[in-house]
Amino acid sequence: MKMYHLFCMMIALSIASCGARSASNSEASASETEAAPQLAVADFNADSAFAFVKRQCDFGARVPLTPAHAQCGDWIEAQLQRFCDKVVAQKAPLTTFDGKQLDATNYIGSIQPDAKKRILLVAHWDCRPWADADPDESKRQQAVMGANDGASGVGVLLELARIMHEKKPAVGVDFLFVDAEDWGTSDDELSWALGTQYWVQHPHVPNYQPMFGILLDMVGAPDAQFYQEGFSMQSAPDLVEQIWTIAADAGYSNHFKSVTFGAATDDHVFISRGGIPCIDIIDMRPNSDNGFYPHWHTTGDTIDKISPATLKAVGQSLINLIYGLQ
Repeated sequence: MKMYHLFCMMIALSIASCGARSASNSEASASETEAAPQLAVADFNADSAFAFVKRQCDFGARVPLTPAHAQCGDWIEAQLQRFCDKVVAQKAPLTTFDGKQLDATNYIGSIQPDAKKRILLVAHWDCRPWADADPDESKRQQAVMGANDGASGVGVLLELARIMHEKKPAVGVDFLFVDAEDWGTSDDELSWALGTQYWVQHPHVPNYQPMFGILLDMVGAPDAQFYQEGFSMQSAPDLVEQIWTIAADAGYSNHFKSVTFGAATDDHVFISRGGIPCIDIIDMRPNSDNGFYPHWHTTGDTIDKISPATLKAVGQSLINLIYGLQ
């Protein structure tokens, strides 16, 4: 998943390519989307979210072109059919950097699809084909289970969809589960987030323009550290500050750190370049060699590394944001 760039905030803001256009959009959006962070009108069920994460892992590593991937895709679509008012399975013919032809699928589930004011929530559902960061060189050709790197974000979003099925928010919500995010190479930025790049070029609704997008990536580790990621701060700084304030008010400042650290070439970068202000809630570690969660791109990214308490911190913060929007 994604390339990591470690640099200070000023450098990140000066060299990133996705922000000048989107930043102005985010300022307008922030004035329209004031939230009441102290108001929790719905309870995020961490056990339910954890069950959604585990179910994905039970299929195996969801690497494109494998049975586990196909089975999990069908399952995700079925969950969206249960919870959402409209579901689209977007087929995406893709070519990877190493020449593989993928019949990828992006899944989009919409709550209140006719509402004019909308937000976009995103996670990737595929797994990396190789554990190329594994400390054991003999395991580096094995697939990554992706309990945190992929399944955790999907699990949180499915629980949000379940809650919104029972209690509709005031705005429309689109859940975007993107495929083929993790089949990339470090020397080619465009080799990552292939499903997202396809969706940006072929949105599920013509002229689709939500107020903003939020990407969840690696949001399940017990000691997760959600710094204010550099490209997010360029694309939609007001939204970042708003969410981190809401999280602090809810008691989750142990995870949400109000400090800008590094930047990640992730799905949100391509969404922002497409004209939708989008931020990334992602586990980043200043003291790690790669800047990410310790089991990133290793065979150790398994379900035992997932904490319901962390899923709760992320999910409840988003609940408090979304149900405060008017």
